[in-house]
Order: sequence, then structure tokens, then C-alpha cells
Amino acid sequence: MGPTAVEEIEKKIQYEFKDKALLEESLRHSSFVNEQAREGMRDNERLEFLGDAVLSLIVGHLLMQQYPELKEGELSRMRAQLVNEFQLAAVARTIGLGAHIMLGKGEIQTDGRNKSSILADTFEALLAAIYLDGGFETAFRFVQSEFSQLIQSKVTSMVDQDYKSQLQELIQITQTEMPDYRVISESGPDHDKTFKVRLKLKEILTEAEGKSKKIAEQEAARKALEILKKSSKFSGR
Repeated sequence: MGPTAVEEIEKKIQYEFKDKALLEESLRHSSFVNEQAREGMRDNERLEFLGDAVLSLIVGHLLMQQYPELKEGELSRMRAQLVNEFQLAAVARTIGLGAHIMLGKGEIQTDGRNKSSILADTFEALLAAIYLDGGFETAFRFVQSEFSQLIQSKVTSMVDQDYKSQLQELIQITQTEMPDYRVISESGPDHDKTFKVRLKLKEILTEAEGKSKKIAEQEAARKALEILKKSSKFSGR
């Protein structure tokens, strides 16, 4: 790996390595190492192992920080969807990681630079290298910059599939009026707002708060569902 390639990837990830050997190790696929005559050259599998743990911790931290109202099961589900092979490969592609992975001839011929499994593994190895070279805070900032938007869109998507959809289905069965969701207050600074939403459905009124309108609406819908399931009065007539 020449100095230009090192500088290029450092620029993309916005971090300059003190130990360039760590960066190089993170980009070395086992197929490349197996073809080299040099003794003691390591592939990136050990770093991949560490990066997997670091990524899981940081994404878990970000989810808990951003969505304090969500329960453990929901957080686990979201984290699993955020750190799977498909998502990691997508993030790796956004920083052009494939062009810098050192591969064996066989993998190069079979378009290894674009394989999701190789991209995801290398991303984890790169994260571990950043963690070892710059510490946890540096690794945290890197993951935060690459995953914040993804976390927001993933949570919004999962929220939309949950209680609001269940409430909608129940309403369609009973053929009653549609629920009305309204934001009744906002608090906190622009980067950390809390929204309060009121849901009205016939005689049912619920309120809930969340770090986004979607989260607050979901919680209000969950409360309405609980009331509906317990109430024998509710009917579509």
C-alpha cells in the first residue's frame, strides 16, 4: 500500500493513523496474505473480531442515547438490523473501502472488492484499527458520523411497522374513523428535541413523548391499542 493510497483512505474516514501498519493490516484479506512469501504478515481477521465487538457497543450506545424510551427487545432488534452484513457493506461502499482492500488474485478475478461479505468484514477490521490507534472516542466519532442517519431512518422504518400499523388494521376491521395524531408541544434544543403527541380516536385520547414525531406517535398508538383491547364498548357502529 503506497503513501497515496493511505492518504486517500485517511481523507475519506477523516482520521490520520499514527501507526500506518494497523491501517494496512485492517485492509489485508486472507487471500492476499496466503499468496505472499513474507513470514509474519497478518490478515485482518483478528481485527475483524475486535471491530465486531466495538461496533456492537457503539451502535448500542447510540441507540440508547437517541431513544431512551425504547425497550431492550426493540433496541436489540434495531442493532441487529444495523450491524448486519448488508448494512456494513453499504457503509463500506460509501467510503470507497473496496478500492483499498488487498486481495489475492482469485478474489480479484471474482470481483471480491464488491462482495458484501468482504466489505463488511473489512469495515469491522478498519474500525478496530481506528479504535486501537486512536482510542474509543475516536472510534465512537467515526461510527457516529457513518451511522447516525442510518439509525434514524431504520428506527423510523421499524416504528412505522409497529403499533401504528396494528392500530390501522384494527380500525379497518371495525370500520371506524381514523385516528388523529397531533404534535401538541416541542421542547429542548434543535439537535435534541422531545415531541409530545396527542392521539384522538372516537372517545379515546392518549398522549406520548418521544425524540422524534414518529416515536411519539408510535407510543400514543400503543396506548390506544391497549385501551381498545381492554374495552368492550368499542365498536365500529
